[in-house]
Amino acid sequence: MTTTGSTDIGFDVRVSEAPLTAEERERILAAPGFGEVFTDHMITIRWDDGRGWHDARLEPYGPFTLDPATSVFHYAQEIFEGLKAYRTGGGEIVAFRPQANAARFNRSAARMAMPQLPAELFLKSLELLVGQDRDWVPTAPEHSLYLRPFMIATQRGLGVNRPSGSYLFAVIASPAASYFRDGVHPVTVWLSEEYTRAAPGGTGEAKCGGNYAASFAGQQQATLQGCD
Repeated sequence: MTTTGSTDIGFDVRVSEAPLTAEERERILAAPGFGEVFTDHMITIRWDDGRGWHDARLEPYGPFTLDPATSVFHYAQEIFEGLKAYRTGGGEIVAFRPQANAARFNRSAARMAMPQLPAELFLKSLELLVGQDRDWVPTAPEHSLYLRPFMIATQRGLGVNRPSGSYLFAVIASPAASYFRDGVHPVTVWLSEEYTRAAPGGTGEAKCGGNYAASFAGQQQATLQGCD
């Protein structure tokens, strides 16, 4: 499935009327953990067969309402990316080659038969969200603002004869400390011979949730064997 619709999409900016106070935000930033707390806003953009990409918004962070028969719940058409925004010593906010994340996102989309998002729209989404929630970018060493762009199939129905006819792209952000609570150090690894999540012709290269779910049994096995 290829990109359709205009790449020159304007965003409807809807700023939260109830953002966290500076005091609450600073308390969270002192010890944010990883992926546990989220900023005041998110990005959403919709796609369907008729209009392509449309209805781009920056809006208050909040839950989605989805029908129980929504395709993503049953056929796992979903992908995501992960990257970080950092604050430099001079106060600038930067990210490491986000265009590479945009390219990988579209490779995943192609493998999962989902619409590809124009790279400039992917990058604009990140820039808009980080710009709005820039006060959430930590200043502490090795801390960052973790960005999670993702896309899910939203068509209602249980037929499996074709991919979904509609999708939702979103970006959320979470202040993050080091991924490893005890810092980066050598780890012990368990090599499982019972489970696999990648094979020729499979979805192993796509950054989709099923690949991560497929690893949990092996991770549990590693823990039982005393490995990191």
